[in-house]
Order: sequence, then structure tokens, then C-alpha cells
Amino acid sequence: MSKYYYDFHVHSCLSPCGDADNTPNNLAGMAFLNGVRIMALTDHNTSRNCPAFFAAARRYGIVPIAGMELTTSEDIHAVCLFETLEEALAFNDEVDERRVRVKNREDIFGEQLILDEDDNVVGHEEDLLINATTISLDETPELVAQHRGICYPAHIDRPANGAIEILGDFPHYVGFHLAELHDKENRESYVRDYHLEGIRLLFSSDAHYLDQLRDGTDNDFFEIDDAIRGEEQIRKYVFDDLRAS
Repeated sequence: MSKYYYDFHVHSCLSPCGDADNTPNNLAGMAFLNGVRIMALTDHNTSRNCPAFFAAARRYGIVPIAGMELTTSEDIHAVCLFETLEEALAFNDEVDERRVRVKNREDIFGEQLILDEDDNVVGHEEDLLINATTISLDETPELVAQHRGICYPAHIDRPANGAIEILGDFPHYVGFHLAELHDKENRESYVRDYHLEGIRLLFSSDAHYLDQLRDGTDNDFFEIDDAIRGEEQIRKYVFDDLRAS
């Protein structure tokens, strides 16, 4: 058995609040140095840097997961993860149809850079990515599931865009069986105060800067049998395990 430390919530330079140094190769390299073995790229309302991230992660032996941090119509953030890059990009196309289009102000929010596998700039996203979509929290799980994905509320222990802060309670009515906490020390109090006994809590960095990426050994991990080898098998194990929670 081996421990696979994970980080399921990381932003690249495509997110307007993501630092320009958060290129796919820099993220993969820092994951390697920090002992993280499974990493998801989850830019705001887009997965368009995931192809480059997959190529970069493979160079470092990191198991990549294609994802997105969706902003719902209630302005709640939800982490969306997909088993394959193709399914993530198909979901990306669907989200594109539901975005509220406002031109990005680079002088305020920064550039939104699309990169290739060598970190060359190949495009700019012209419309701001961090504003709310027209997708409600209620419809998010089914929409994500149509693309064989998993979703759950992001950083429920934070005031900005956290489900509990916005709704006043955890959205049990939606049927989530997973949720993200940003800070491990909040586990006990949130389980008690918001009746999260049946919810599996995941911990990730929500890194927008390279120095916000956590040392893998400070985070949670999956313990995976050594007979399970290769990127696809490990990713499948992770998704099966999350679905079984």
C-alpha cells in the first residue's frame, strides 16, 4: 500500500485571481516537490488549461485530474472533478453557454492566460471568469454527473462564496455526500454545528499562488494498493472511492 497525498483545488494563471506564476508546469513541479501525488486543476468556470496541465503533470509523475471551480447562480463555489480530460472539456463547453458575459478588466482582475504544455501563452479569456453563472446549486450535481463527474461545495468554512455563509446552513437538501474544508482544525466544529456526520470532508489548498500550495504530508491522502498502477487506474480508484463515500 502507498499513500497518495492529494490536492483537489488549485488555480492556474487562467483564473483572474491566479498568479501569473501558476503555470501548468510550475504547479506540477511544486506538487512534485511538496509530495503531492494527485492534483486537480480547478480554475474558475473553465477547464481550458487542463490539457496543458495533464501534459505537465505526466512529466513529473503526478496523477492529474481535470476539474473546475464552478460559481453557481447563488454565488456559491463548487468543486467539479472529472474522470477524463474529455469529459471535463465537454462540461466546460456546457458551462460556457451558462456564463454571464462581462468583459475582464485586466487592470483590476489580472490576465486570464491560456497556456500550452510548454507554458507558452496561446490565448486569453476575454470575459471575466469569476462571476456567477446561471447554473443553480440544486442542478449542479446532476449536470456534473451527466459528464461522469463529482461535485461538492468548496471551502464551506470560508465566508467568501462558501455555501454555509451564503445559505446559513449546509445544503443537505441537495444531496451532497462530500464537502471541502479549507482548514483541518475546523473539522470538529463544523461537523457538530452543521450536522455533517454523514458527509465526507476533503481538504485542499485553493491555491492561487505557488506558495499557497500545501506540503503534501500536511494534507489528507488515499491509501492505494501497489497493484493499482498507472495514471488511469489510480484516477479510477480515486473516483470510485469518492463515489462510495
